[in-house]
Amino acid sequence: MTIRFEKDAQVARVTIDRPEAMNAIDSQTRAELRQVYAEIASDTEIRVALLTGAGEKAFCAGADLKKTMPTGDNMACEEFGGRSDHLLAGFPVEKPVVCAINGYALGGGLELALMCDIRVASSTATFGLPEVRRGTIPGSSGTQMLPRIVGRAHALRLILTGDRIDAEEAFRIGLVGEVIEPGALQSRANEIAHRIAHNAPLAVVAAKKLVMQSLEMPLASGMALERYAFGLLRDSEDRIEGRTAFAEKREPHYQGR
Repeated sequence: MTIRFEKDAQVARVTIDRPEAMNAIDSQTRAELRQVYAEIASDTEIRVALLTGAGEKAFCAGADLKKTMPTGDNMACEEFGGRSDHLLAGFPVEKPVVCAINGYALGGGLELALMCDIRVASSTATFGLPEVRRGTIPGSSGTQMLPRIVGRAHALRLILTGDRIDAEEAFRIGLVGEVIEPGALQSRANEIAHRIAHNAPLAVVAAKKLVMQSLEMPLASGMALERYAFGLLRDSEDRIEGRTAFAEKREPHYQGR
């Protein structure tokens, strides 16, 4: 097994576990990630996922180039014939995902982190999309997600040069939200994940979906959709529980209803 999957209450912890290969992604790792994606998406007890890499040297150094040479298969047959090997195929976009970046996040590793909602990084982390130096492009969301997160200028600089940046630069351009000392990284990421899981799950999912959709629509349309979502949640049991718990000065107990 190259992926460790653990559940802690309502948080699923996913660890890429190939430290001897800088947690690089080979075909087995891709297959196991897809299985984990499906489990997170289908398990109603899981409210948040936390993604990280084993050890302190690397979150994920991207594709394992020694094991991912071109196969000669027709890509159209793969993509449209149900045999896609895309790194992010089936990624659980409905649920919040926290990423603890504990070292190198390069190529597909960075693209995997880009799909996560909250990114916290070790002060020793390094980031880069070196694909153009290998005759290819970032093909697992890099050209699409990076500009949305850091803006076109920063994205083009990183994608077209293939250069690496450190954690402080990643924080400066908005690629990560926090930079943490290595020894405290996992506890901080775990704290964030559990804090989200403690909140009302219907509201969390709705809020995430609204934020993501806001990037693709005019303000007026986004505000109208927000009002619609608010109306759907208004009479939910969770919203009543939240207001009751506040009045009674106790912690709420949300059921996702």
